[in-house]
Amino acid sequence: MSMAVVGMIAGMALGFAGYFGGFGAFLLVAALGAVGFVVGRFLDGDYELGDFFRPRSERRR
Repeated sequence: MSMAVVGMIAGMALGFAGYFGGFGAFLLVAALGAVGFVVGRFLDGDYELGDFFRPRSERRR
């Protein structure tokens, strides 16, 4: 699935949440979407657990 389609689906989900649930639901859906994105990238192998806990001075460039 292309990133454009994923972005469209995410935008539609946020729009429905904002319309039917109000601003609080919009923020909840956006936050859970961000968490899901990070978990998905972690499971794909793009992130390592140490990347989140390593100080900035020790990170790879």
